[in-house]
Amino acid sequence: MNRRNFFKNSAIATGAMMIPAFLKPFEAMASAELGGHKNLVIIQLSGGNDGLNTIVPYGNDIYYQKRTTIAVGKNDVVKLDDMQGLNPNLSALKEIYDQGWMGIINSVGYPNPDRSHFRSMDIWQTASESNQFLTTGWIGRYLDSNCAVCKNPYTAIEVDDTLSLAMKGAKMKGIAVEDPDKLFQTTREPFFKELVHNHNDANLNEDNLGYLYKTMAETYSSAEYIQQTSKTYTVKGDYPATPFANQLKTVSKFINSGLETHVYYVSLSGFDTHVAQQPQQGRQLKIYGDAVAAFIKDLKQTGKLDDTLVMTFSEFGRRVEQNASNGTDHGTANNILLFGGKLKKAGIYNDAPDLVQLDNGDLKYTVDFRDVYATLLDKWLDVSNSVVLGKEFGRMKFI
Repeated sequence: MNRRNFFKNSAIATGAMMIPAFLKPFEAMASAELGGHKNLVIIQLSGGNDGLNTIVPYGNDIYYQKRTTIAVGKNDVVKLDDMQGLNPNLSALKEIYDQGWMGIINSVGYPNPDRSHFRSMDIWQTASESNQFLTTGWIGRYLDSNCAVCKNPYTAIEVDDTLSLAMKGAKMKGIAVEDPDKLFQTTREPFFKELVHNHNDANLNEDNLGYLYKTMAETYSSAEYIQQTSKTYTVKGDYPATPFANQLKTVSKFINSGLETHVYYVSLSGFDTHVAQQPQQGRQLKIYGDAVAAFIKDLKQTGKLDDTLVMTFSEFGRRVEQNASNGTDHGTANNILLFGGKLKKAGIYNDAPDLVQLDNGDLKYTVDFRDVYATLLDKWLDVSNSVVLGKEFGRMKFI
């Protein structure tokens, strides 16, 4: 070792010993090798998106018999094969589909489905049975699982100002970051800063107080790391001027800046279409489709698409037959949309929904949503799905 390297390494070692304990997560992450890991982006469509008017079974006459006024016309469908096509408001995704970067899984659900927004969303976010009530989310339990990279709260980031149940574990949880600069400034306010720096370590053994200080310390160190790292990259992709598109633009900024985050969570609401469904759902689908198309093209341009997988879900689908208000009521099974540069089975993964064999007017599920989660955990996030989900679920072949 020459004299210059000796002094350089000595300074680093001395500096490391002076870092307060609560900043250790930041220190560890800052020294990690940036980039090269897999990213999972989860998009939640809140309200119960109507899957039949999203991926339209235009080749099935029963669809038009059940939906005399709200069905998407055959001439308007963006056709994918002889049976199914995209809602025209998702036309921006056709290019993504044609490139092999989009996958569609039909008839996804779970046994004994619940039609309550809140309960069904809890089931999807916790990966529970319909009669089981869990207080931790499936991503939170992934963070709890002692996987090699799950050492910091920003292993999972929700681009919002609140954290969903999906992101909360028993020991670890993700972090909500809507605006990196705003979060950083908030954690530097005198009151917050004083609490972080001047707490009594003896109190940390008390469960509630210890949890509070741990959360604050993690937020304090995470905020600086996220803000400082993300500002090193400026997004070059062209995104629509919508709040949802801005969420995905923020995710792009995080991914391309080298942030050591593995799971991102974003959401778009407005899909509870009991009345006048066509214009309402159409607006939301266009917001969704245009933003996702921009995001996928952006990641392709920056070379990050092969390392990124996007999954879109909603808490349930809608009933097959329209209601008297030109809308649809709460249903059960739905489709999941996947995007990425390394899909092993792109395009339409399985058969179109069966519109004949119904369960009291609802679609029957053929794919358990936890099989999708199990595949993501085992094959993409590199952790045993049984550890996270509580038992072994089947793995699918889309990645």
